[in-house]
Amino acid sequence: MEYITLSNGVKMPQLGYGVYQVSPDDCERCVSDALSVGYRMIDTAQAYQNEEGVGNAWRKSGIKREELFLVSKIWISNYGYEKAKASIDESLRKLQTEYIDLMLLHQPFCDRYGAYRALIDAYREGKLRAIGVSNFFPDHFIDLASNVEIKPMVNQVETHVFCQQKQPQKYMEEFGCQIMSWGPLAEGRNGFFTNEVLTEIGKVHGKSVAQIGLRFLLQRGVVIIPKSSHKERMAENINIFDFELSADEMARIEALDTQQSLFFDHHDGEVTKMFMGWRGLA
Repeated sequence: MEYITLSNGVKMPQLGYGVYQVSPDDCERCVSDALSVGYRMIDTAQAYQNEEGVGNAWRKSGIKREELFLVSKIWISNYGYEKAKASIDESLRKLQTEYIDLMLLHQPFCDRYGAYRALIDAYREGKLRAIGVSNFFPDHFIDLASNVEIKPMVNQVETHVFCQQKQPQKYMEEFGCQIMSWGPLAEGRNGFFTNEVLTEIGKVHGKSVAQIGLRFLLQRGVVIIPKSSHKERMAENINIFDFELSADEMARIEALDTQQSLFFDHHDGEVTKMFMGWRGLA
């Protein structure tokens, strides 16, 4: 495993396992499988409604808590200082841990400033080892980072070969913030798994399309959390540390960037309305 050092000195695995859209009933089994093949970072969220499964899996794994890196996110229904503060304690209870390694604000909507103050206080109290945000576009991110005492250490945003986030990553780096990808395999959209460029490069290295796409992000310094419910795919996704893409191969993949989201435009009014309708998820 390779590690990234965050702005506060905390070391974070560069590759972990994500449980977005993993059902609460199946989450414990999936996380147990992921831990068994070598993952040591698990990314969940209040809105996923599967924090309990993550907690149960790591507790039964026999792995020492200090060897794990647990990530969760506060949903917008819990924004505002008091609600966010209470929700952090609830996440700690569900994850069965005295601290969370990284806690993020899940969306840039509602009272994000009040919620972020709760993150800062929980960080100072030792409940959180690192804090940050998710889905914050450059305007949202720069606005928040410029007006808080402790800047976001991580920003988790949609990042894959078709949406590479080059300029947003530069803004994050200006503020000492680490980019983290959700959807590193684009959830298979835009013909990801049959892409000719990725397929050709994969043949050179004896690797799958998924492994090429993930390795590309790794070499760009992006933290990644690929998700699969199949143990053999989990093992495949983590097996990307034994080869390196050449400068030419990196350039060919960089040319795939459309600079467009395949999922949500957080500046679209209809998308905002949709998230307001999801406020009661957590």
